[in-house]
Amino acid sequence: MQFIFELMLIILFTKLAGDLSVRLGQPAVLGKLIAGIALGPAVLGWVAQGGFIEDAAEIGVLLLMFIAGLETDLDQMKRNWQSAFAVAVAGIILPFAGGYGTGIAFGLSDSFSLFLGVVLSATSVSISVQVLKDMNKLNSREGTTILGAAVLDDVLVVILLAVMMSALGTGADVSIGALIGKKALFFAVTIAAGWFVVPKVMKWLAPLRVTEAVVSAALVICFAFAYFAESLQMAGIIGAFAAGIAIAQTGFKQTVEEKIEPIAYSLFVPVFFVSIGLNVSFVGLSEQWLFMIAITVVACVTKLAGGWLGARATGFDGRSSLAIGAGMISRGEVALIIAAAGLQGGLLMPEYFTSIVIAVIVTTLVTPPLLKLFVKDEPSRQINL
Repeated sequence: MQFIFELMLIILFTKLAGDLSVRLGQPAVLGKLIAGIALGPAVLGWVAQGGFIEDAAEIGVLLLMFIAGLETDLDQMKRNWQSAFAVAVAGIILPFAGGYGTGIAFGLSDSFSLFLGVVLSATSVSISVQVLKDMNKLNSREGTTILGAAVLDDVLVVILLAVMMSALGTGADVSIGALIGKKALFFAVTIAAGWFVVPKVMKWLAPLRVTEAVVSAALVICFAFAYFAESLQMAGIIGAFAAGIAIAQTGFKQTVEEKIEPIAYSLFVPVFFVSIGLNVSFVGLSEQWLFMIAITVVACVTKLAGGWLGARATGFDGRSSLAIGAGMISRGEVALIIAAAGLQGGLLMPEYFTSIVIAVIVTTLVTPPLLKLFVKDEPSRQINL
């Protein structure tokens, strides 16, 4: 019964903290992230990571990206593919170099420093998506560039990680050619399924004489795409995002969107936001505080600069370029997964794992206020969902 009590706390605290954050002029998601830190082992210790929380958080981030896909302007994304590519590439090169340089500066080995660069190269835009939605900017040129860059970033970073694990001899049987082939297969199958299969599946399942047949069919497609992505070593959120885009091209878009948001934002998305804060722990940081500060600053500055550079090179003005760079800062669950893989593969020394987790959390916390600072003002639809 403990998880019921934890769920009650999560829903209550995220809504109150989100409302307070909005009243203070910040995005609601910032308050929700801080609520996770307060509820977790770093402060109150009332909610623990694991079991139901992890599973519900996974569903939450999938639904969040699925909704983002539903609301994405595909034509706008196509028009901005060059900017997305430039942002993704620059947003990998600078953090990789910064992470490697920081490791060397602290006297760490070449292999650990290289892996540190890989961790800092990752991007997770699930937090940025929520902020952009709140500010009515998800379908702006900046918003679609951030989304497109995040998809490319995921592909490039996973390949970079595979190259690293193969070159450094971690014992992983990694075929770079096979890995690239899996990425190509994912996009080929996803595009074909989205174009030909998804509309037929929706039309087939929608008339079923059961409760909420349309939204149930959409969830089946969302989770199927996410599972397919994971099976090919892509992030599940990319599959969920692709599923949202596919359903958005059908006549069921509005119905699915109206039905799925209450499910996501009343339960699963709050758990996802809190789960990020639950990773924060201050145990064992007294001897590594300088390293933690350095790697956090490098993580934020290099991603911001990389996004800014890629955006400026493809025609964005200074403020929009900063907004795009800010939207790419959050490392989120993607970097945590990479760090865990490195820990298991012997590329990451255990004593530095907590410092890296803290750095990842900080990048996630700074993203909402930075986006709000740099995104051009428009009438907001911000609601404390």
